[in-house]
Amino acid sequence: MNTTINRTAAGTDVTLDTDTVDIVAVLEAQAATSARAARAKLTWTLEGDDEWIANYGGYFGGYFGGSVDKRDGRYVASDTFGLVVGDFASLEDAQTALAGHLHVMLPSVIRPVA
Repeated sequence: MNTTINRTAAGTDVTLDTDTVDIVAVLEAQAATSARAARAKLTWTLEGDDEWIANYGGYFGGYFGGSVDKRDGRYVASDTFGLVVGDFASLEDAQTALAGHLHVMLPSVIRPVA
């Protein structure tokens, strides 16, 4: 992890690396889990032959939630920020893992399932 702090006459700028931002987002989301809906609406779109795109939130087209890519017979799930969630034997396992991860990572777009 890397954090840079620059103090100037105009104020203080803090720069965080991607790993630090990811950790802060997960910790913040986990702290707020008790007050949120069970799950947001998640839909999948097949792009090409081996990539499934997750649409998360379900309103106004939703948000890009990540993707599942088939690589060498395995399914690799990556979240909204490009962070690899895991490598799975089946498409269903990869999609389930990504859905659970998004539920924690994207609390501000949580919507009840219709």
